[in-house]
Amino acid sequence: MADRTGSGPPLGIRVADERDVVALAQLRRAWLEERAGRPVEDPGFEAAFEQWWRVELPRRTFWLAEVGTPRSGFTAIGSINVVEIVHMPRPGTRGGRIGHVGNAFVLAAFADRGVPAALLSAALEHARERRYRRLLLAPTSGSAAFYRRAGFASAGEQLLLLDPSTLPAPPPP
Repeated sequence: MADRTGSGPPLGIRVADERDVVALAQLRRAWLEERAGRPVEDPGFEAAFEQWWRVELPRRTFWLAEVGTPRSGFTAIGSINVVEIVHMPRPGTRGGRIGHVGNAFVLAAFADRGVPAALLSAALEHARERRYRRLLLAPTSGSAAFYRRAGFASAGEQLLLLDPSTLPAPPPP
Protein backbone atom coordinates (compact mmCIF):
# COMPACT_ATOMS: atom_id res chain seq x y z
CA MET A 1 0.00 0.00 0.00
CA ALA A 2 1.44 3.40 -0.96
CA ASP A 3 1.69 6.43 1.29
CA ARG A 4 -1.53 8.35 0.62
CA THR A 5 0.23 11.72 0.69
CA GLY A 6 2.42 10.74 -2.25
CA SER A 7 5.51 11.91 -0.39
CA GLY A 8 7.94 10.01 1.74
CA PRO A 9 8.81 6.34 1.72
CA PRO A 10 6.12 3.79 0.75
CA LEU A 11 3.71 2.64 3.47
CA GLY A 12 3.09 -1.04 4.07
CA ILE A 13 0.60 -2.77 6.36
CA ARG A 14 1.11 -6.43 7.21
CA VAL A 15 0.27 -8.99 9.87
CA ALA A 16 3.00 -8.88 12.48
CA ASP A 17 4.90 -12.02 13.41
CA GLU A 18 7.64 -13.19 15.75
CA ARG A 19 10.21 -10.95 14.06
CA ASP A 20 8.18 -7.88 15.04
CA VAL A 21 7.99 -8.25 18.83
CA VAL A 22 10.78 -5.71 19.42
CA ALA A 23 9.21 -3.18 17.02
CA LEU A 24 5.78 -3.61 18.64
CA ALA A 25 7.29 -3.10 22.10
CA GLN A 26 9.06 0.05 20.86
CA LEU A 27 5.78 1.38 19.49
CA ARG A 28 4.02 0.65 22.78
CA ARG A 29 6.74 2.53 24.66
CA ALA A 30 6.50 5.43 22.18
CA TRP A 31 2.71 5.51 22.71
CA LEU A 32 3.14 6.05 26.44
CA GLU A 33 6.01 8.49 26.08
CA GLU A 34 4.08 10.63 23.56
CA ARG A 35 1.21 10.86 26.04
CA ALA A 36 3.46 11.45 29.05
CA GLY A 37 5.57 14.00 27.20
CA ARG A 38 8.75 12.44 28.54
CA PRO A 39 10.79 9.24 28.47
CA VAL A 40 9.51 6.51 30.79
CA GLU A 41 12.19 4.47 32.49
CA ASP A 42 11.32 0.78 32.73
CA PRO A 43 14.25 -1.49 31.92
CA GLY A 44 12.07 -4.62 32.20
CA PHE A 45 9.32 -3.43 29.87
CA GLU A 46 10.54 -5.11 26.68
CA ALA A 47 10.81 -8.51 28.39
CA ALA A 48 7.35 -8.07 29.93
CA PHE A 49 5.94 -7.10 26.52
CA GLU A 50 7.47 -10.16 24.88
CA GLN A 51 5.95 -12.40 27.56
CA TRP A 52 2.55 -10.75 27.06
CA TRP A 53 2.87 -11.18 23.28
CA ARG A 54 3.43 -14.93 23.64
CA VAL A 55 0.39 -15.31 25.92
CA GLU A 56 -1.87 -13.24 23.65
CA LEU A 57 -0.74 -14.46 20.24
CA PRO A 58 -3.13 -17.45 19.95
CA ARG A 59 -6.19 -15.19 20.14
CA ARG A 60 -4.91 -11.84 18.91
CA THR A 61 -3.91 -10.66 15.42
CA PHE A 62 -1.45 -7.76 15.18
CA TRP A 63 -0.85 -5.53 12.18
CA LEU A 64 2.24 -3.42 11.72
CA ALA A 65 2.48 -0.25 9.65
CA GLU A 66 5.94 0.41 8.32
CA VAL A 67 7.64 2.71 5.87
CA GLY A 68 10.64 1.92 3.75
CA THR A 69 11.79 -0.43 1.05
CA PRO A 70 13.61 -3.76 1.01
CA ARG A 71 16.69 -1.89 -0.12
CA SER A 72 16.60 0.91 2.49
CA GLY A 73 15.04 -1.15 5.26
CA PHE A 74 11.74 -0.73 7.09
CA THR A 75 10.75 1.37 10.09
CA ALA A 76 7.71 0.51 12.23
CA ILE A 77 5.42 3.54 12.56
CA GLY A 78 2.16 2.10 13.89
CA SER A 79 0.19 -0.94 14.93
CA ILE A 80 -3.28 -2.20 15.77
CA ASN A 81 -4.58 -5.53 17.01
CA VAL A 82 -7.82 -7.45 17.30
CA VAL A 83 -8.64 -9.95 20.04
CA GLU A 84 -10.96 -12.73 18.92
CA ILE A 85 -13.62 -13.68 21.45
CA VAL A 86 -15.52 -16.89 20.73
CA HIS A 87 -18.97 -16.99 22.30
CA MET A 88 -20.18 -20.14 23.97
CA PRO A 89 -23.02 -21.64 21.90
CA ARG A 90 -26.51 -21.89 23.38
CA PRO A 91 -29.26 -24.25 22.37
CA GLY A 92 -31.20 -22.63 19.55
CA THR A 93 -28.57 -20.02 18.65
CA ARG A 94 -25.18 -20.06 17.06
CA GLY A 95 -22.17 -19.03 19.12
CA GLY A 96 -20.19 -16.88 16.77
CA ARG A 97 -17.19 -14.67 17.25
CA ILE A 98 -16.62 -11.02 17.91
CA GLY A 99 -13.47 -8.97 17.68
CA HIS A 100 -12.18 -6.33 20.07
CA VAL A 101 -9.95 -3.71 18.46
CA GLY A 102 -7.18 -2.59 20.76
CA ASN A 103 -3.94 -0.77 21.15
CA ALA A 104 -4.13 1.22 17.93
CA PHE A 105 -1.20 3.62 17.71
CA VAL A 106 0.60 5.58 15.03
CA LEU A 107 3.65 7.75 15.64
CA ALA A 108 2.56 11.39 15.70
CA ALA A 109 4.75 12.25 12.69
CA PHE A 110 2.70 9.80 10.55
CA ALA A 111 -0.80 10.25 12.00
CA ASP A 112 -1.96 12.57 9.20
CA ARG A 113 -0.68 10.44 6.32
CA GLY A 114 -3.49 7.89 6.13
CA VAL A 115 -1.75 5.37 8.39
CA PRO A 116 -4.54 5.09 11.01
CA ALA A 117 -7.11 4.45 8.27
CA ALA A 118 -4.88 1.87 6.58
CA LEU A 119 -4.39 -0.01 9.87
CA LEU A 120 -8.11 0.07 10.65
CA SER A 121 -8.89 -1.11 7.11
CA ALA A 122 -6.73 -4.19 7.70
CA ALA A 123 -8.58 -4.94 10.95
CA LEU A 124 -11.97 -4.47 9.25
CA GLU A 125 -11.04 -6.83 6.43
CA HIS A 126 -9.93 -9.38 9.03
CA ALA A 127 -13.33 -9.05 10.75
CA ARG A 128 -15.12 -9.71 7.44
CA GLU A 129 -12.92 -12.71 6.63
CA ARG A 130 -13.39 -14.20 10.11
CA ARG A 131 -17.14 -13.50 9.95
CA TYR A 132 -17.26 -11.66 13.25
CA ARG A 133 -20.77 -10.87 14.42
CA ARG A 134 -19.49 -7.60 15.87
CA LEU A 135 -16.34 -5.57 16.13
CA LEU A 136 -16.04 -3.40 19.21
CA LEU A 137 -13.56 -1.03 20.76
CA ALA A 138 -13.16 1.46 23.57
CA PRO A 139 -11.91 4.63 21.86
CA THR A 140 -10.11 7.46 23.56
CA SER A 141 -11.90 10.80 23.49
CA GLY A 142 -9.46 11.92 20.79
CA SER A 143 -10.06 8.88 18.56
CA ALA A 144 -13.84 8.47 18.87
CA ALA A 145 -14.64 10.70 15.87
CA PHE A 146 -12.19 8.76 13.68
CA TYR A 147 -13.93 5.48 14.50
CA ARG A 148 -17.40 6.99 14.01
CA ARG A 149 -16.35 8.16 10.53
CA ALA A 150 -15.32 4.55 9.83
CA GLY A 151 -18.83 3.31 10.71
CA PHE A 152 -18.60 2.49 14.42
CA ALA A 153 -21.62 3.51 16.49
CA SER A 154 -22.22 3.93 20.18
CA ALA A 155 -22.89 0.62 21.92
CA GLY A 156 -25.01 2.26 24.60
CA GLU A 157 -24.45 1.73 28.27
CA GLN A 158 -24.47 -2.05 28.39
CA LEU A 159 -20.93 -2.48 29.67
CA LEU A 160 -20.27 -2.64 33.40
CA LEU A 161 -16.89 -2.59 35.13
CA LEU A 162 -15.63 -4.06 38.39
CA ASP A 163 -12.17 -3.72 39.88
CA PRO A 164 -11.65 -7.01 41.82
CA SER A 165 -9.13 -5.31 44.13
CA THR A 166 -12.03 -3.31 45.63
CA LEU A 167 -13.88 -6.43 46.78
CA PRO A 168 -13.82 -7.29 50.48
CA ALA A 169 -11.63 -10.21 51.43
CA PRO A 170 -13.52 -13.53 51.64
CA PRO A 171 -14.16 -14.85 55.15
CA PRO A 172 -11.59 -17.39 56.36
CA PRO A 173 -12.55 -21.04 55.81
